Amino acid sequence: MSEAAMAEVSGGPALSRRREVSHTSARSLLMTLLGEFVLPRESPVWTATLVDTLAMFEVEEKSARQALARAAAEGWLGSERVGRRVRWSLTEPGRKLLSEGARRIYGFGSAERQWPGDWLVLLVSVPETKRELRHRLRTQLSWAGFGSPEAGVWVSPDTSRADEAGDILRELELADDAMSFTASYGPIGSQHAMVARAWDLSDLEARYERFIAEFDNREPADDEDALRAQTKLVHEWRRFPFLDPQLPAELLPANWSGTQAAELFHRKHVDWRPAAQRCWSARTSD
Repeated sequence: MSEAAMAEVSGGPALSRRREVSHTSARSLLMTLLGEFVLPRESPVWTATLVDTLAMFEVEEKSARQALARAAAEGWLGSERVGRRVRWSLTEPGRKLLSEGARRIYGFGSAERQWPGDWLVLLVSVPETKRELRHRLRTQLSWAGFGSPEAGVWVSPDTSRADEAGDILRELELADDAMSFTASYGPIGSQHAMVARAWDLSDLEARYERFIAEFDNREPADDEDALRAQTKLVHEWRRFPFLDPQLPAELLPANWSGTQAAELFHRKHVDWRPAAQRCWSARTSD
């Protein structure tokens, strides 16, 4: 199943990317805590620990408990009652989901790949009358890193995305009428003009600049502040793999803010990790 298709699954341990990208919520903050602090450990965590930590981000107790209940109902967490208290452990599906997410979040922006100059081009059209289908196609291909310079035309500089694109088109029952090509850009027109039409890089760069402004000069005062800062850092960064098509450097504007933001994230994450983990260990000790 494609990553985009995973996001459409309901009733199972899969994240809604639209919800993740759109706003901060108790559930998305809970997922950040689980991925950053619970996933690396094998031990369960008490309800009070999660509720109290979410309260550091102004999440009310009722909302925190509802987020836990939803995570359990969707298969990410299992609960165990010990006397009058309840503790939570990641289920195997939940651990797998968070592990896959961690690889994408922590690996994002860490290395620059070489681009041979090839494009994957998809031709797929959906009638105007099928608006819901058009929306699903646009959403899923965008999440897969494709841009659309013209109606019915989708492009990606990552030709390895062909399998994922094929999964999306088959799921939407559009594969039989679609066409795909692998090609280099020709002598007519401007490649950079095509990129500007296919992706809204100005909005993405503005997001990166806000990220830099928030965290560049942030220095935690103590271990608790480090846990707060580390959680916020990861929570804000986790949106970018779903927003950034990861275009090769040759296609990006000069002095691209995404490069600086990635360097900032990885440096701060390493620097703040010991104190943040130390604070979490103190909170979870009986």
